[in-house]
Amino acid sequence: MLHTLDYVVIAVYLTGVVVFGIKSGGKQRSTKDYFMGSKELPWWAICFSIVATETSTLTVIGIPAIAYGGSMTFFQMTFGYLLGRIVVAAFFLPKYMSGELQTAYSYLGERFGRRMQRLSSVTFLATRLLADGVRLFATAIPIRIIATSAGFDLGYSVIILGIGIVTALYTYVGGFKAVVWMDVVQMALYFIGALTTIGLLLMAMPPGSFAELVTAGKTQIFYSDFSFQTIATQPYVLITAVIGGGIFSMASHGTDQLIVQRLLSCKTLKDSRKAIVGSALFVMGQFAVFLAVGALLWSFYDGADVPGLGLSRLDEVFPKFIVEQLPIGVAGLVLAGILAAAMSTLSSSLNALASSTMTDVLGSRIAHLSPESALKLSRALTLGWTVVFIGFATLFTNMQNPVVELGLSIASFTYGALLGAFLLGMMMARVQENDALIAFSCSIIAMIAIIFGVWTTAAGDWVFVFYPEAAVKTSLGLSPIAWPWYTTLGALISLLTGSLLSVRHR
Repeated sequence: MLHTLDYVVIAVYLTGVVVFGIKSGGKQRSTKDYFMGSKELPWWAICFSIVATETSTLTVIGIPAIAYGGSMTFFQMTFGYLLGRIVVAAFFLPKYMSGELQTAYSYLGERFGRRMQRLSSVTFLATRLLADGVRLFATAIPIRIIATSAGFDLGYSVIILGIGIVTALYTYVGGFKAVVWMDVVQMALYFIGALTTIGLLLMAMPPGSFAELVTAGKTQIFYSDFSFQTIATQPYVLITAVIGGGIFSMASHGTDQLIVQRLLSCKTLKDSRKAIVGSALFVMGQFAVFLAVGALLWSFYDGADVPGLGLSRLDEVFPKFIVEQLPIGVAGLVLAGILAAAMSTLSSSLNALASSTMTDVLGSRIAHLSPESALKLSRALTLGWTVVFIGFATLFTNMQNPVVELGLSIASFTYGALLGAFLLGMMMARVQENDALIAFSCSIIAMIAIIFGVWTTAAGDWVFVFYPEAAVKTSLGLSPIAWPWYTTLGALISLLTGSLLSVRHR
């Protein structure tokens, strides 16, 4: 049960977020100020903002749940993340930083045409709504546990609405500068909360507990299996994690406006490269911390399963420990950290969605607006996307999948098509706009079919069953393709289709 002091800590944090966010944003005079911070922010702040943006509540409560229910093999993904970001720094960023681009999709507009720019932007908007809708819902999980323990029966929808309103306040007024500086503060908060939790768990561990963790396989990091069936269907086997995770990272950090917006706001190409590679190193340390939390929680609760813990899903195990076990004041700090992770991602998404809508979707249609009118429209779009976000987040309240995997899988529907479009533009001069449009569309359609309908049997044979209910999968003895391969498959389909179509041209 939380103490009054914990509620005070959370209330002070929420109030401080709004006040500090508004003040740190300064005065906004144009859309360049509002969406890019006038390119005045230091690279290390951008680096921390990247980490905070990709670290939502999915990470804070989802990664410990993965370690609690399995092992630390998820950490292998970080090697792929580092590899992918190095590729982005070496090959993507010089293209982006050579001009005055305001979004990632401006490059596709210059390379292919406005239709390709609009299609890729609309795809980004839809993907962010779904993926970050999951993240916003994930934040409501611990808050609902808190409310229930305090005797309040709050539904997920009410909690989601409250978080959305508070985040929108400082994002609306302060713009990109407010988002970045609040990201820095929020990252420090949730990271300190996680380290504090580890310290308390270590002090509570009886002698011999670490040996028990090792025996149970909870400390396993590397998992190597070179059989085709395992590589194709297991997400946390080494080859899948490094290659699939690397290509996923190329897409998420090289084609997603949520991240590219930060890279474009750096002063120089060198700063942009330091920010993206540095973010990968911080993420490695961060994942190690949250995986350690999950393993230690398993030891603390003697490996009890979800019903034995009195929970409805494994994602609730860390919030349960916070509410029931952390000292007075510390529980409020850690919960404020969970809110911080959610709000940093949501504020980043709102600003990126408004930016992409202004630049890519509306584009020349609003070129006649004065700077003041364009700024007003940008802020109105921020509020509009807040309403839409809240609506989408409520769609996931009945989902039972681990939220971190659900969020990553949603992004994989379109990341391959986006990555393929950028690679076609950079690598194949013969490809024209119609080729890219067809390849992009084919990739998304194919990935919908693959994610929902292509499976492998125990013998490694491929079958197609367009009915992805868990009971059907189990009864037929089928295994889905591992989610880290989704982006790879989508990109390959896009590249193959586009290159074949380009043969028609001289």
